[in-house]
Formats: sequence, C-alpha cells, structure tokens
Amino acid sequence: MSTQLKPPASDDWLPSLEDTPFQRIGGEEAVRALVESFYDIMDATEPALARLHVLEDGKVSRGTRERFGLFLVGWLGGPQHYIERHGHPRLRMRHGHVPVDIAMRDAWMRCMRKAMDARGVTGGLRRFLEERFAQTADFMRNTEG
Repeated sequence: MSTQLKPPASDDWLPSLEDTPFQRIGGEEAVRALVESFYDIMDATEPALARLHVLEDGKVSRGTRERFGLFLVGWLGGPQHYIERHGHPRLRMRHGHVPVDIAMRDAWMRCMRKAMDARGVTGGLRRFLEERFAQTADFMRNTEG
C-alpha cells in the first residue's frame, strides 16, 4: 500500500461515505506515517508535551504511537481497530489525568500541522483535518490557562 496522498479532485473537498478522510489520506499505512511524523516532531520540538506521554529512551513510546495510530485510523473513517481492542475512546476520560491547557493544546496542534506538512496533506483534506483536529484539541482542555 502506498503512503502517497491521493490528489484532491477539487480544492473544496468534503468527506463522504464514498470518499472518507481515511481513503483520501491514503489508508492505514499513510495514517501510521502521519502518526510517526507527529510524534517525531513532538519529540524534537515540544519536549513539555512529549513528557506528558510514556517515554522510552527519551522519546514518546512505541505503545503510545501504536495506540494513537489505531485511534486515528478509525477516527478518519477506516477500520475500527481501536474500538475492537480498547473499547470506546472516551477521549476526555482517558486524558483526564493529564493537564491540558491552552499551551498544551497549541503545542499539540503545532506538531500535527508540521506532521501534515511533512506528509504533504494539502487542499480540502488539510482544511477539513485542521478544523477537526482543532475542535478535538480544544475539547480536550481540562485546565485553565
């Protein structure tokens, strides 16, 4: 399976049942490549955010990367492997022990934007993903500031 993005049919792309973000980004391999870029960027540029995760040799752990990859595949409209293995994501509950403030939200978004840059996510898919990621990142805030 190729990790290359499908070229957008038009710049105003919106997801549909026939053309999901999962399909548009290039499937499971491409989603996992995005996740790897995301955490590599986090390790390199956002150490405070990286330290909120389980670390192995100073980098975000393989387990964390695998779990987020499974989640993101399903969240983008692909196979629901995460739910099959871990149940409902319950994002706020699972992250409740981690202080997520505006600074951490913004750091998370910087990493994801850079990862999308690195993976060549552009056009309507990029706009859609940025909006959805921003909504979710803001939803995860549980601390003032």
